[in-house]
Amino acid sequence: MKLIETIKNIWKIEDLRKRLITTFLFVLIYRFGSFIVLPGIDPSALTELQEQTSGGLMALLDMFSGGAFSNASIFALGIMPYITASIVIQLLTIAVPYFQKLQREGESGHRKINQITRYLTVIILLVQGPSYLVNLSVQLAHAGSALPAGIWFKIYSTIILCAGSMFVMWLGERITDKGIGNGISFIILIGIIARFPSAVIQEFVSRLNDAGGGLIMFLLEIVFLLVVIALSILLVQGTRRIPVQYAKRIVGNMQYGGVRQFIPLKVNAANVMPIIFAQAIMLIPITLVGFANSQNAAGFIGAFMDNTGFWYNLVFAILIILFTYFYTAIIINPAQMAEQMKLNNGFIPGVKPGKKTAEYIETIMSRITLPGSIFLAIVAILPAFASLLGITREFAQFFGGTSLLILVGVVLDTLQQIESHLLNRHYDGLLESGRIKGRVGAAY
Repeated sequence: MKLIETIKNIWKIEDLRKRLITTFLFVLIYRFGSFIVLPGIDPSALTELQEQTSGGLMALLDMFSGGAFSNASIFALGIMPYITASIVIQLLTIAVPYFQKLQREGESGHRKINQITRYLTVIILLVQGPSYLVNLSVQLAHAGSALPAGIWFKIYSTIILCAGSMFVMWLGERITDKGIGNGISFIILIGIIARFPSAVIQEFVSRLNDAGGGLIMFLLEIVFLLVVIALSILLVQGTRRIPVQYAKRIVGNMQYGGVRQFIPLKVNAANVMPIIFAQAIMLIPITLVGFANSQNAAGFIGAFMDNTGFWYNLVFAILIILFTYFYTAIIINPAQMAEQMKLNNGFIPGVKPGKKTAEYIETIMSRITLPGSIFLAIVAILPAFASLLGITREFAQFFGGTSLLILVGVVLDTLQQIESHLLNRHYDGLLESGRIKGRVGAAY
C-alpha cells in the first residue's frame, strides 16, 4: 500500500524521523501541562468555569489553549498573549522608525525584535494573570469553593501563569527549530484538534435527542463540513501563474534557447496568519473588561463579546481582509522579484523589465488578493450561520472560522515540509496525484 510505503520511507530518513519524534514529545509535554491544575485549586470545583467556557468568545479562548483555560492549568493563558504582542510589534515596524531600522539590520535586528516581543508578552501576561484569577475566584464561588486566601497565592499564581505561557511559547519555538512545521501555529492546532472529538460527540448526542430526522441532519452537517474543508483547501492552495521568459544566452559557440517558466503567486499568500491575528484582536475586549465581567458586558463591549452577533462578525471579516493585504505585502516584494528577474536576464512577455515588471506583479497580487481575502473572511464567519441553524456552538466552530482554517493551513504546511524531506532524498511524495501545496506553493 502507498500509505505503508510512505511511512517506511519517512522512518528511513534519520533527520525527518528525529524531527517527527521531537515534535511528538513536545506535543505530549504541552498536552500533559494542560491538565496540571494551579496549586491550591480543587479540580472538582471547576464545573462553573467549564460551563463558562462552553460558548462564546470564552470557548474560543479555551480552544486556543487546548482546554487549559477551563482546567485552571498552569498553561491557562496559552499562546495568545505572545501572538498579541507579535501583532503590536509588527504594526510598530510600519509606523516607528526605530523598529523599521531594526528590521533592516538583518539577523541581529530580528533577534532584538524577538526580544522586545517577549518582554511585551510578559507585560500582557502580568495583566491577564490577575484578571484570570479574579474570574477563577468568581466561578469557584458559584461552585461553593474558593481560592486560597492571601496575597501570596495571587503573586505566585500569576508568576506560574506567566511562566507557563512563556514555556508554551518556548515549546513552539523548539518545534520550529527542531521539529516539523511552524511551532506557534502547531501549538494552536493541537488545542483545536483536542476539542474536535468532544464537539462531534456532543453534536451527535444532541441530534439523537431530536424528535424527528436528527440523525439525517447530523449526516448532512458532516457532508457540509467536508465541503467547507474542501473549499478551505482550495483557498490555501490556489495560485495564479505569471509566465516568465528567460532570454537566449550564448556561451562560446553554443546558443541556448529561451526557457519559459512561471512565477506562482498564491491567492492567499498570507495563509492562516490573518485569521490568527484578527482573532487575537477580537479577544482584546475580554482582556479589557476582565474575564469575570465578560458575560455581563453590555453596550459597545457586549456587542463584541457575542461571536455570533452581526457587529462582531463584520469587524472580524474586515480585520481579516486588512491583515491579508498586510501580510501579503510583507511576504511578497514585487520590486525585489522584478530585480531578481532582471539580473537573471528574465522578463514577463509584453512587460518591460524593472519598474514596469514590479508594477505588473503588484497589480496581479492586488487582483488575486482581494477575492482571496473576501473568501477567507466569508469562511471565517460561517460558524455564526451554523449556530443560527441550530448546530451546537462547540461543533459550529469547525464549520469554517478560525479553527478550521488554522487546522487546514497548518496541516497542509506540515505535510508539505514532510514531502520536501522525502523528495530531497529521492523518495516519492505523499500523494500520487501531485505535490502538496502549502504556505509557499508548489514548485513549477
